[in-house]
Order: sequence, then structure tokens, then C-alpha cells
Amino acid sequence: MSYATTMPDAHPLKQQTDIARAAALIADPSRALMVKCLADGRALPASALAGEAGVSAATASVHLAKLTEGGFVTVTRQGRHRYYRLAGPDISAALEALALIAPPLPITSLKQSNRTNALHRSRTCYDHLAGQLGVALMQSLLDRGVLTGYDGIHRPEKAVRDRPSSYGHDIRYELTRSGHRQLAELGVDTDRLPPRRPAIRYCVDWSEHQHHLAGGLGAALTARLFALDWVRWGAAPRVVHLTDEGAAGLERSLGMVLA
Repeated sequence: MSYATTMPDAHPLKQQTDIARAAALIADPSRALMVKCLADGRALPASALAGEAGVSAATASVHLAKLTEGGFVTVTRQGRHRYYRLAGPDISAALEALALIAPPLPITSLKQSNRTNALHRSRTCYDHLAGQLGVALMQSLLDRGVLTGYDGIHRPEKAVRDRPSSYGHDIRYELTRSGHRQLAELGVDTDRLPPRRPAIRYCVDWSEHQHHLAGGLGAALTARLFALDWVRWGAAPRVVHLTDEGAAGLERSLGMVLA
């Protein structure tokens, strides 16, 4: 008597992730610059990305084809132009994590120095605020009791030792009942956050080494600040500026004071 063995459909073959292939996509300095330019979640034309990377249009096209094929970016056509954007927030979160361990780029001009200072001061990490502004906003949310669960300080040894889990989840922040009310007064509907993503996550800010708010709530709050004209886009990719009205509004509503 013989027996036939089959692999049940309910248990698909498990595979390891190809980290080397993903890393190779951004190992080229030009491609890395392009991906960083797209890290604020907006779509940019190939010409703008070529200019930021300092390469020709033809070279940029080759790089963008590789990033698209690798799933890092998506492309849409508008007339004769192609616009590229990151494939999703996980790509931006991975870049933020890599930036924590990456050596700093050398600064060789006043323009580079000004841009670096601006990125440290206030920028977006995909669709939420980062830099000194993002960290200060997170701290204000904790101080005012909008969020609870931790203190916003990055302690890698504690996270790994006490609560081992995935990046952005090893510490659990929660929105309080008072937080629902305070954010509603600001015009953020916490019952209608962007779907198909965690409501509350955090990133370890690469420039400040503290937590800033991510997830659906981080995106909704940032969108509201733009709608109020409390923050505006800067001239360089990812850079945002806090307006005078925004500084006053955040101090009034959340008690946030920036130096």
C-alpha cells in the first residue's frame, strides 16, 4: 500500500526576504537621493528628480525604472510627463530607520548647509511631521494627555530588552478620551482616520533620536495643520516651515512652544 503526500493549500511555502536586493536599489547615490526626495509622499516629475540627483534625464530614467521595477516607487502619466512617488509609508519608514545608522554626508556648500539645517528643523516623513517640529509636536501631545503610553524618548536598549517586536510597534501609544476631544477641537476627526493602516505608530526621528507621531493619526493631524496654513511646504523637497499663525495656534491649542 502506498500513500501520497501533498502540501495543504492552507500552509503556503514560507520564504525569507531578500534584504540584499532591496538594499541594492538604494545603494547607488543617485537613486538614494531620488528616493529621499520622494520621502515626503508627494509625486515629482522625472526632471525634478534628475536635477536633485545631479544626473541627466536619460540616466534618471534608468534609475527610476529600476526603482519602479523593485517596488520602491510608482509612476503615473499626466500628458507627456511622468510623475513618481514612493510606493507607500513603509518605504519612508525604512529610510528613516536607515538614516539612524548611516554616516552623515559631507557638507561642501552654504546651500547644503542651509538645506540640512532646514531638514533638521522641520520636514515631513512621508505624510507626517518630523525633525524638531515633529518631535516637539509628539511631546506636546504627551504633555497635554492627548496620547499616553510612553514619554517619547528613544531608548533602544529598553525597547529591545523589554518589548521586542516590529519597528514602530515595540512601544504602544494610545489616544486618550481627552485626546479625542482636544483633537476634535482642532478639527481632526479621530473616528475617520485613513483606512488600511495603524491609527497610531511612531518613527524614531533620525535627526533628533526621539519619537515623532506616524500612522493614520500622524497623517490626519499633519493634513489638518496644512489646511489651517499652520505649516507650509518649503522650496526644497521634504522641508516644511511653521508659520507665525501656526506657532501661535499650536501654543494655544497644545501648549507647544518652539525655541
